[in-house]
Amino acid sequence: MNIKSRLLANAVTRNLGSVFPGFFGSGYVGTKHDHNKDFGYPERLTFEHMYTMYSRNGLASGVINGTASKTWEEYPYLLESDEQHDETKTERDVREAFDRLRLWQQLQEADRRSLVGRYAAVIIRYADNKAFNQPVDRVAGLDAVVEIIPAWEKQITVSQWDTDTASETYGQPLMFQFNESAVPDQREQPRNFMVHPDRVIIWSRDGTVHGRPLLESCYNALIDIEKIRGAGGEGFWRNSRGSVALQTSPDIDAQSIAQSMGVEIEDVQEKMSKQVQDWASGFDKLLMLQGMEANSIQSDLPSPEHFYWSAINEVTACSSMPVKILIGNQTGERASTEDAQAWAQHCMSRRTGTVKPCIMSGLVERFVRFGVLPERDWYLSWTDLTEASMSEKIDRAGKMADVNQKHSDSGEWVFTPDEIREAIGYEPLADADRYREEPPDDEEFAAL
Repeated sequence: MNIKSRLLANAVTRNLGSVFPGFFGSGYVGTKHDHNKDFGYPERLTFEHMYTMYSRNGLASGVINGTASKTWEEYPYLLESDEQHDETKTERDVREAFDRLRLWQQLQEADRRSLVGRYAAVIIRYADNKAFNQPVDRVAGLDAVVEIIPAWEKQITVSQWDTDTASETYGQPLMFQFNESAVPDQREQPRNFMVHPDRVIIWSRDGTVHGRPLLESCYNALIDIEKIRGAGGEGFWRNSRGSVALQTSPDIDAQSIAQSMGVEIEDVQEKMSKQVQDWASGFDKLLMLQGMEANSIQSDLPSPEHFYWSAINEVTACSSMPVKILIGNQTGERASTEDAQAWAQHCMSRRTGTVKPCIMSGLVERFVRFGVLPERDWYLSWTDLTEASMSEKIDRAGKMADVNQKHSDSGEWVFTPDEIREAIGYEPLADADRYREEPPDDEEFAAL
C-alpha cells in the first residue's frame, strides 16, 4: 500500500471512529478492548461485592458453604500425642473447655468467612483484666479463655503496621480495628474497639491479610448467571402479558383526548405512557383508548440453558467443586462416585494446607505460649475425608473373601483373615476370639 492509500485508509478509520466511538482501535481492530465496561462487570472487586454475591446468589452460597461444610465434615480432637491411647485427663479437660466455648464451631465459621473475603479473623477474649489493645501475658489455664469471636474481613482491618526494618515483626500488623457493625448484623449493641495482634488470629491460606477470595476468578460468571436468570424471569413475565403498540387513526382529535384525560395537550404523551405502564404491570387492569388501536407485540425468548451452563462450568472450575455436588445433579453412579472422591481430595488438601496451620500454628501454639494449654507435643486428630465408608470397606472385604474362595483349590491364602479385618478397619482377633463357639450336641442340649 502506497503512502496516499494508507493516509486515505487512516482518514476513513478516524471518520468511522467518530461515528462509532469505541469500535475502531478498541474491540475490533486494536487490542485495548475493555470487557468490564462492555459486559457490565465491576472494574475493581471489593469485599462488598463478594459479600453481596454470597448473600444473594444461591450458587455462590453453595460454593462457599459447601466447601466449608465438607472441610469441617467432622470436628477434630486435640490430643497429647499421635500414638493410640485412651483419653487422658488433660485431653478430657481440653475437650470439655472447647465444647463450652463452641471453639470448633467458631473456627468453622471463621473458615467460612475467609472464603468470602481475602481473609477472616478469630478474636480471642481472655480473662486477664486487660483491654483488647494490650498484649497478652501469662494466663491461668483453660478457664482464661472467655470467648471466641469470628470476624469478617470488613469487620477487622489493620490500623497500624510495623514499619521498623530492624523489628522482628517488620511488615506485620501492630494493631487492628474491630468494627462489628461494618457488616450487617442483628446485634443491637455492636462492638467497636482496637485489638492487639496477640488476641487476633488471621485466617487465610498464608496467615496474612493479603489472600484472595474464593469467588474472585469466577465473579464475572456469577454476574452472567444473575443476568440470565433475571432476564429470563422478567422476560417471561413481560411476554406473558405482552407488549402493546398504540396506533392512532388519521382523524384523531388530540384536544379531545387531552380533555378526556384532564391534562394539557403537551402532557398527553406522558399520561398515555403512564397508563400503558400501569396496564403492563398487572393482569387485571383496563387500557382506555381514545381513537387508538392497541396491537399486542409478542417476542420469542431463546432458551438460556446453553449460556447458563457455560457460566456454571466456569464457577465449578474456579472452585474445584464438581457440578453434580454443587447443584445435586446425579447422572450416574460411577460419575457421582468419582466426583465425590475428587471433591473429598480437594477439601482434604485445603484442610491440610489452610485449616490445620491456622489451628496449630495460630491457635494451639498461642495457647501454649500464653499458658492456656500445657506444653505438649500436641496432635490434631482428624478423620480422613478420603477414607472409604463402612459400606465400601465391607464391599472390599467381601471381594477379598471371594478371591480367597476362587483360589481355595491351591491351598494357599491370597488374603489372610487379619488382612480382611484390617481392610474394614478392625484389629486382628485374639486367639481366644478367633473361632466361634460350637453349638452343643443333642445330649448336651437335652441336659440343658
